[in-house]
Amino acid sequence: MALPEGCSDPDQAAPAAAREAESADGSVRPMFPLGSPLLPDAVLPLHIFEPRYRALARRCTDYDEPFGVVMIERGSEVGGGDVRSDVGCLATISQHQELPDGRWVMLATGGQRIRILEWLPDDPYPQALTADWPDEAADIGAQVRRRLVARLRRLRALASEIGALGVTAAESAAIDDRLAQLAEDEADPTAWSFQLAALVPAGPFDRHAMLCAPDPARRVEVMTSVLDGVEELMGGR
Repeated sequence: MALPEGCSDPDQAAPAAAREAESADGSVRPMFPLGSPLLPDAVLPLHIFEPRYRALARRCTDYDEPFGVVMIERGSEVGGGDVRSDVGCLATISQHQELPDGRWVMLATGGQRIRILEWLPDDPYPQALTADWPDEAADIGAQVRRRLVARLRRLRALASEIGALGVTAAESAAIDDRLAQLAEDEADPTAWSFQLAALVPAGPFDRHAMLCAPDPARRVEVMTSVLDGVEELMGGR
């Protein structure tokens, strides 16, 4: 098949719809392994300088296509040779700019959770055959929601007292406002659990455990365990 005029890279030339049709089992996606996982609805700022990810940015912006984000379990974001998770999240680009020196800056937002069915050659950037992985059905009662939010708010108040919040005053106020909304929110359990998970103070592996929970109720259990650890740490300070 002839390439569009001026295009020399077949991966960049293929529209998203054509790429998704390559397999009956899943969709071939450009992938961006990172040191931390991306959760659905979370915002991901990126500063892209490696040539392979510049090519990924070009493809995704040219064809308005999402890319997958997975956590690097071992290794480095730069240079390859990393060990990647088999669970990730699609990311949709909301803002982007290509700088004069070829670097990119962009903001992306987490969308559908995905499983990696097969890693493909990193040519010219990481790619994988993926399948959507929706949550199993599970409810989170109103009392559980309010109790978990109240617990997180208490921990944030304690962290503020000891100067350990790690965010600006404006960012802290925005988080407090969002927690107040989530305390009374009766939204879909999956959406609610991911929105709260994004606010829980957690390292990358705990955050990845939240992403991998099979349903909202199990995700609440992971968040509860993480908060147990934070409370223990706070109590020892």
